[in-house]
Amino acid sequence: MTTTAEAVHVIARARAARQARTVVVIAVLAVVVFATFCISLSLGDFKIPVLDVVKTLFGGGDRATEFIVNRLRLPRALTGLLVGAALGLSGAIFQSIARNPLASPDIIGVTYGASAFAVFAIVTLGLTGVAVSALAIVGAVLTAFVMYVLAWRRGVSSYRLILIGIGIGAIATSVTSYLLTKARVEIAQQALIWLTGSLNGRDWSNVRSLAITFVVLLPLMVFLVRQLRILQLGDETAYGLGLRVETARLGLIVIAVLMAAVATAAAGPIGFVAFVAPPIARRLTRSPGPAMITSALLGALVVALSDLVAQHAFGDTQLPVGVVTGVVGAPYLMFLLARANRVGSGG
Repeated sequence: MTTTAEAVHVIARARAARQARTVVVIAVLAVVVFATFCISLSLGDFKIPVLDVVKTLFGGGDRATEFIVNRLRLPRALTGLLVGAALGLSGAIFQSIARNPLASPDIIGVTYGASAFAVFAIVTLGLTGVAVSALAIVGAVLTAFVMYVLAWRRGVSSYRLILIGIGIGAIATSVTSYLLTKARVEIAQQALIWLTGSLNGRDWSNVRSLAITFVVLLPLMVFLVRQLRILQLGDETAYGLGLRVETARLGLIVIAVLMAAVATAAAGPIGFVAFVAPPIARRLTRSPGPAMITSALLGALVVALSDLVAQHAFGDTQLPVGVVTGVVGAPYLMFLLARANRVGSGG
């Protein structure tokens, strides 16, 4: 018979092995992300060797290379990495709170709300640039607030939150479509480009807004991650462990919404990144809880690789990055729904 001491030893060994695996996965992902980042900076109308890109990033390049890398290409590449990381973290929080792989900001309506407000700003108010981004953030936050209020019934049920979010997303999509039908052709084209999700024309102002978001929200996220792990055990268990469930859940939702809102404001609604990154991160690390760092790295990698493909895989034609992420994410969504259908039917 296995003694208690032996059982504790086995559990400790399994935990140590999982932690070691997580460290290795994070290290490998970080290297792959950096390599993809450098390759994206090296490609373009004027190709630069990757080693010269690395030298330039560390202050050792010539003036011409420094201008091309730092002034022309770096803001776009950094924006992509930060947007991907923010979406990965947002998706990890939403899916962990709801204990449901469908609970990501682009599935349950947060980014749809941001999109509706952004299209309203472009089509009806004639706004551009920072003003559109600001209204997109307002739209995401307001959508999340309405979702939370409607889902409240002596607490927030994850099931109600997802269903209400999907419903609000459908309403926001209808509003967006209506606004586009009333817009002039050239204005509608401008709005459609934003709606697809694109990194074209991104500059240092986008990088700064994303960096500030991370500086403000990451410490709060680190503080709340332990509470997120407790929430995954279920509300009754969390109450039994002394956790203020609704306070913790609300704080985490606010962080996730703000991450998704700022990312959407910076690059438009880049679909499926927040949806696919967290479950893949958990599979790679074999973690029972939220794999936050891995989710952020995977989100950054998905956006960076997708933008690389969007820019250079189709000859002279450049696609918005959201087109490529949609091609990657849509099959995964269908796989999840098919698997859920098989489980529900006992197959």
